[in-house]
Amino acid sequence: MKNQLIALLLTASLAQAAEFTEIEIKSSRDGQPQKALWWSPKKSGDTPVPLLVMLHTWSGNYLQKNWKEAGLKECEARGWAMIHPDFRGPNRRPEACGSELAVQDVLDAVAWARKHTGVDPRRIYLVGTSGGGHMSLLMAGRAPGLWAAVSAWVPISDIAAWHNQTSEAGRKNYANNCEKACGGKPGDSPAVDRQYRLRSPLTYLHRIAGLPLDINAGIHDGYTGSVPVSQTLHAFNAAAIANGLHTSALTTDQIRWFRTRQTVPESLAKETENETGRIREILFRRQAGPARVTIFAGGHEGDMPSAFRWLERQSKPAR
Repeated sequence: MKNQLIALLLTASLAQAAEFTEIEIKSSRDGQPQKALWWSPKKSGDTPVPLLVMLHTWSGNYLQKNWKEAGLKECEARGWAMIHPDFRGPNRRPEACGSELAVQDVLDAVAWARKHTGVDPRRIYLVGTSGGGHMSLLMAGRAPGLWAAVSAWVPISDIAAWHNQTSEAGRKNYANNCEKACGGKPGDSPAVDRQYRLRSPLTYLHRIAGLPLDINAGIHDGYTGSVPVSQTLHAFNAAAIANGLHTSALTTDQIRWFRTRQTVPESLAKETENETGRIREILFRRQAGPARVTIFAGGHEGDMPSAFRWLERQSKPAR
């Protein structure tokens, strides 16, 4: 009897679990319908809710498993709405990989959410891992006034540099993806090089002064994963400079040390922090105004509970 009761309670719990609704959003740029997954909590009166925009990884799309489920669990616990757009799918064609179409798809997803539920404009959050981290940093620079905060995990900040890094590491599939998206290899032509620049977050991060930005990377990434830690550290430097804190930027030698030795330089060893609930130990953390960088003991991975704990502390000031 006891086992039957447990089974009934488990079945009821699963039946009540939050589920996404698949939607279509007409692109305001080319008119093509774009898929997305959507969830919104049951509203109480007219109280606006925070919105979480989660972005899929480099080779994924809006149906990608694991990360979106982790995000939905956190949103359900907090009563946040969540949207998971496709933004042209995997990054292996010109329409994807930070293109103007992909950028507009993310903006259209936010507009759709605001139209279909009461969204708190002071609490619109953005999060992504790997290729989603790339797009999160890109959107931070492309629309800095929209977001209350952006959390990017193991992101790509410079696509041309990443093309070369993945080529050297023997990960030809990612280099080929970059070439398909940008029209060739870096250096092939001025037009190709322009595509690499336009799709790279470093081109736009000078615009993000005042935006809370959380950038995270595992110190072994690039070895046990596909994105060297230097991609994160260069993004942090751009954020520090955008906030007028040039002295907070890391030096070229320090970045090289992180990447090649997979350890924290001795001169930075005391810049760490204990944070309850982190999956991986924090090895290095530095703040530059509202932007921070965290290097943790791990590889190419994210930590959604930690991302959400940071995001929920951020909001735009009331006007």
